[in-house]
Amino acid sequence: MTIRSLLVAAALLSTPALAQDAGTPAPADAGTKPAPKKGETVKAKLKDAQGKDVGEVTLEQAPKGVLVKGTLMNLPAGEHAFHIHETGKCEAPEFKTAGGHFNPTKKQHGALSPKGQHAGDLPNLYVPQDGKVQFDVFVADLKVKSLLDKDGSAVMVHAKLDDYHTDPTGDAGGRIACGVVEKAE
Repeated sequence: MTIRSLLVAAALLSTPALAQDAGTPAPADAGTKPAPKKGETVKAKLKDAQGKDVGEVTLEQAPKGVLVKGTLMNLPAGEHAFHIHETGKCEAPEFKTAGGHFNPTKKQHGALSPKGQHAGDLPNLYVPQDGKVQFDVFVADLKVKSLLDKDGSAVMVHAKLDDYHTDPTGDAGGRIACGVVEKAE
């Protein structure tokens, strides 16, 4: 045991990162980089079929995709499909005016599809009993600018979960909340 202890001690003392004094603070600028320039950002304020506020989703352009962040409330507990739809129109109660999923590359639905997935396919939301959910999702190969085409786009929450493979909707059920994608102020 003594030899093993000596070897461990020698290894620790010869490794600069492990031998540093934990009580000495690092310089103020050590390891910090300036914050990246904020990309173009759009938002969607979601409402349910009765016009009740359900929260907000922001979509920010990143170098190779879009960061989708949201804070939602007043949703039924359980798993819910979450998608970007092709038309920026949310007429209650069924929200069918939002059209199908945002799919400019004409792929099949679902992350499990061997033929790719719609650009608007997002992961399911898991809503706890209090009806509130917060999330950050990164969507590769999506551009904020494409969401602002002549007919716009919308963010949608569905009644059921997305099975990630049934084309064209993931067997997600009815549409329970919708928000038109608009330029952020």
